[in-house]
Amino acid sequence: MFSPGGLKSLDNAKDYEIMHELTYHQSLQKNLLEYYLPALAPYFPKFLHARSAPKANQYVLDMAAQTELDNHSLMEKLKRKESCLELVQAAAECKDHMAAGIDTTGDGLCFLMWELSQPQNLGFQRRLQEELRAAPPDAPLDSYVYLDSVIKEALRCAPPIPMSLPRYVPTGGRKIDGFFIPEHTIVSCQPYSVHRVNERVFPEPDCFNPDRWLLEEGAAERNRLFFSFATGGRGCTGKNLALVEMKMLLREVYALYWTTVASDMTASMKLDDQIISSRPEGQSCRLVFNEIA
Repeated sequence: MFSPGGLKSLDNAKDYEIMHELTYHQSLQKNLLEYYLPALAPYFPKFLHARSAPKANQYVLDMAAQTELDNHSLMEKLKRKESCLELVQAAAECKDHMAAGIDTTGDGLCFLMWELSQPQNLGFQRRLQEELRAAPPDAPLDSYVYLDSVIKEALRCAPPIPMSLPRYVPTGGRKIDGFFIPEHTIVSCQPYSVHRVNERVFPEPDCFNPDRWLLEEGAAERNRLFFSFATGGRGCTGKNLALVEMKMLLREVYALYWTTVASDMTASMKLDDQIISSRPEGQSCRLVFNEIA
């Protein structure tokens, strides 16, 4: 996105403060109020406003103000004459990308590792470890079949974007579930429901079971209803990047370690629907990492 530039929040305290300011709060859904009711937003009481992010705002403005940008960076493309964007608009676009790529992947991994660490799911964790440890060091990420199943199942159970995704009915209208819907009507569905509504496709839909993705019977229908990244031309543009990040991290962790729930873990892991993001209600997930003998 920024090159030169970029945050190193794992090693740099100031960079971490920017990321913390941008994501660690419970007011994400309030952004929608300001978006849909811009004329009323200045009159909202304080509790209806999303938390401000002055450090993140200044960071993206500073990055946008750079004059020497690498050609492959998003900011360089946004600042080209043909984009017709002002500096502040390019900065805002990049801030959206930052927020979209932080919470979603991080929260998805959090729920995934929590599920794998449950006592009843350690068999799934063992099977994942066996696949990772048996593969050659240079094995491509796409060759890990069970890893892919684990990720799909975690995203099915706890989709990082829980909100409904609106679409217009195409010209001529469409019949949906036996009802005719006229053209240009707004319809929507959300991943959480799509992943549970058809128990013929997803038996015991609230149970974490990666093995379901290995069955040949019903594979086409399962993949059709996998909606964590949405589908079609308006689907998630960061899908491939997110999957690569998840696969790389999980490969490095579970090829070397067992994870179990820490004895002092008391925070709620209930899915907290922030409309534009889902996260653990307690915003804490304490696990123990034990090296595989």
